[in-house]
Amino acid sequence: MSERHDQDSGARPGGDASSGTARPAVPVALAEALGTFEQLWSPRIVTRVNDYDVRVAKVAGEHVWHAHDGTDEFFLVLEGELEIALRDGNGNGGENGGGERTVTLPKGSVFVVPRGVEHRPSSRDGASILMFEPSGTSSVGDRHEAVPGHVDATTGHDLTGAR
Repeated sequence: MSERHDQDSGARPGGDASSGTARPAVPVALAEALGTFEQLWSPRIVTRVNDYDVRVAKVAGEHVWHAHDGTDEFFLVLEGELEIALRDGNGNGGENGGGERTVTLPKGSVFVVPRGVEHRPSSRDGASILMFEPSGTSSVGDRHEAVPGHVDATTGHDLTGAR
């Protein structure tokens, strides 16, 4: 199979001319990508799929309670263990639903937080995670509690120059 080059659009194989940010034309080793930065709760964009970011982050301690009103949020645990506390108002937490529930994700597990559900990721001993969400999605959602200094309120940082 040959690669298609579109000279009119400025696109290149693996690239994305429409977003202004090129996707890697080579495979990305996630362990190596995670080794390029130390900041916790500060996601790095490793690539894009259509209008979605594939982000990696190192996490430890607690994030903030927040919700994404317009999108689900996908989590994959690459290393360690992640807990996600949920308040969804449907009997599974929240002011009207009574209490909270927590899902525990060991290494290799995935979980999707449905749109609009308040959640707070945390990791007692630290973890490395991969997230998949629409480009431009804030790491603290559309609604959130006060953001502490250890949490980076961002739409993701480019992986290059991450040190």
